[in-house]
Amino acid sequence: MSALPQPAMAPDEAADELVARHEADPDWLDAFAEAFERRRSGHDLERILRVWDLSQSEAGRLFGVTRQAVAKWLHEGVPIDRAEQVSNLAAATDLLVRYLKRDRIPAVVRRPAPGLGGQSLVELWAAGDTRRLLQRCRDLFAFGDAHT
Repeated sequence: MSALPQPAMAPDEAADELVARHEADPDWLDAFAEAFERRRSGHDLERILRVWDLSQSEAGRLFGVTRQAVAKWLHEGVPIDRAEQVSNLAAATDLLVRYLKRDRIPAVVRRPAPGLGGQSLVELWAAGDTRRLLQRCRDLFAFGDAHT
């Protein structure tokens, strides 16, 4: 007779247990937090590719790396030198998902926009200008500013 599966531990409970086990070694906790965030960044990148309807090859071209590098990032996490770019893209993706129909997002990110000097959001990504990309998305959806 097999044992019944144990219910999953609540996140707060898991964190408490982990900290209690390693409270004497703050360096270990710091290393764990860094590894966790790196892994999480791979999940962020996966969501970006899915929402923007991009392949790993296309993402590689936009980042200026190989498809294999993108595959590694998805599995192992985004390297620290790309973390800000992925963070900006994730925030922009959150805005796009919140305010647009999901099936329209791939066309919107590829469409040249007058407010971007005729460039598209994808072109800004390819140029490495993810800060401007994120700011442009914020500007697009700053509805509170429409009446000022």
